Amino acid sequence: MTDSQDSIIQKSKLPNSPEIKLHERSLSRTMILVVFVSLLLITGYTLTHLDTAGVQINQALKELMTTLNQMFLQPNAGTDGLPLLMEALGNSVLLSILTTIIGAVFGFLFAVLASKNLTNAYLGAGIRVIMAVIRAIPIIIWALIFSIVCGLGTTAAILGLSFHSIAYLTKAYSESIEGIDNAKIESLKVTGAKFWVIVFQAIWPTIVASFVSWTFIRLEINFANAIAVGAAAGAGGIGYQLFVASGMSFDFHETGLIVYLVILVTFVLEFIAVKIRQYYLNR
Repeated sequence: MTDSQDSIIQKSKLPNSPEIKLHERSLSRTMILVVFVSLLLITGYTLTHLDTAGVQINQALKELMTTLNQMFLQPNAGTDGLPLLMEALGNSVLLSILTTIIGAVFGFLFAVLASKNLTNAYLGAGIRVIMAVIRAIPIIIWALIFSIVCGLGTTAAILGLSFHSIAYLTKAYSESIEGIDNAKIESLKVTGAKFWVIVFQAIWPTIVASFVSWTFIRLEINFANAIAVGAAAGAGGIGYQLFVASGMSFDFHETGLIVYLVILVTFVLEFIAVKIRQYYLNR
């Protein structure tokens, strides 16, 4: 053993050698612990003193299990029939596809105008602010706003979903465009290329994979929202059938089948999206 190794061992045995503290006490940690314990005590007290208004918990749980059994273990088409449900499901899928296409077209246009490396800073900032305001308002609210203007029906649902899709995709596409190397854009500008020539020669080939990914993500979102908007805005579709079966006729067998159909379509959309993204990424 060398002298240097021996000195290191001796220092490690010193009683005053500094220790590494993994959890140092602090006021913030103490406050978090106090709040957590307080919430546990409040929750426990509330549950033990809850006024059940005559509801028997055991009976309620038994009925819940019966309902879940009817929904997920005994699904059927109910009184509406499978053809009607498939037609309603197709309407919801078509609604989501249509609104996604509208959102992609206008979203790309506004994204080009909003990108910091392509257009005027003030124009881009104005578009980004407007789109941020649109995104901040939920789709259901937009659908209800357009239902007041256009009346309940498919038109209000299309406008509501498209409006929000445009704002969402504008942000997604513009961020992809701003991530492009400016050398490509500047080289085309030096040659005197026009604005839209730059967009389709330098921008589009670079972001096409990202464009496809964001578009399919929005398609999945629009399908989920089309189900909710179908009932809220009176647009029909599988969402309306789900509302009627679960909230009006209490046909839980049909409700279960609708849930399974929605899950199936979601898996199909995700599978298609993954395959298309892989195709463009491997090109």
